[in-house]
Amino acid sequence: MSRLYTQDHEWIDVTGGEATVGITDYAQGQLGDVVFVDLPDSGRAVTKGGEAAVVESVKAASDVYAPVSGTVTESNPALADDPSLVNSAPEAEGWFFKLALSDASELDGLMDKAAYDAFVASL
Repeated sequence: MSRLYTQDHEWIDVTGGEATVGITDYAQGQLGDVVFVDLPDSGRAVTKGGEAAVVESVKAASDVYAPVSGTVTESNPALADDPSLVNSAPEAEGWFFKLALSDASELDGLMDKAAYDAFVASL
């Protein structure tokens, strides 16, 4: 499994042709206390860079973008009951959705951990 990152502060863990997507610790810190998430339904097609979910915090509502194109296979049911998981475990139990990749070559434009950390440090 390899974890990659976007400039919009999403992470993606890829195993074979499937991926898990969430937002980074940096992103949840910028949002503040998360109070609601609107997750995509299973079977929904998402495109790289397109809106896939919405996260609402006490500060604002923000879009979560798909790091790659694919079809949603599962959304995180735990977030419906406890959206604060996005704050307490953004890069673990607070994941947003899983998808089947439609074009693995789209992963090529994403950052590894070192590149993402350097990107965040430059903000």
